Amino acid sequence: MLLTIITFDHAKTIIAIILSLSITHLIKGMVNFIEHPKSLRAYWVHLLWCGYLLLLIIHFWWWEAALKDVSHWNFAKYFFLFLYINTYYVLCVLLMPSNLGEHKSYVDYFYSRKKWFFGTLGFCFLLDFIDTFIKGSDYFFIHYGWEYPIRNVCHIVLCIAAIYSSNRKFHAVLILLFLLYELSYIYRLF
Repeated sequence: MLLTIITFDHAKTIIAIILSLSITHLIKGMVNFIEHPKSLRAYWVHLLWCGYLLLLIIHFWWWEAALKDVSHWNFAKYFFLFLYINTYYVLCVLLMPSNLGEHKSYVDYFYSRKKWFFGTLGFCFLLDFIDTFIKGSDYFFIHYGWEYPIRNVCHIVLCIAAIYSSNRKFHAVLILLFLLYELSYIYRLF
């Protein structure tokens, strides 16, 4: 089997490009609410998911620096990383569409796309296990303990619940829990 060997510098280039596009898309969409306050009415749950996703991307980008310790790169790892990073871009586009189309508001849009959004977010947490595995077992045991796998599994389960729930109170509480937990997680890790 022919393996293409690359360096971390090559991998971090694709990380920077795609995550930069993700952040740009998300911020551009959020600034549209300021530019067009009368034609675009913000929905606070939707905006908090945007803020959470921005925080998640920044946190992810910080942790991807650990890929420098991967001693052997091949196309499979690089391709996985490419697919994984693109889930963040898909999440940004799902939260901030170029237009609302047939939807009257961001409330309608958010709930009409919740299956795609939470399905992709849950999938992203699943992919994170593989990403951590690529960084090696030493990385896992040095930086994480029991909390990491429980965190990801709980997030996946909650994303599945969000796919099936149309209860607005559930979604409001969910984003508050996700956001507060992520802030707490970052604070405790750093």
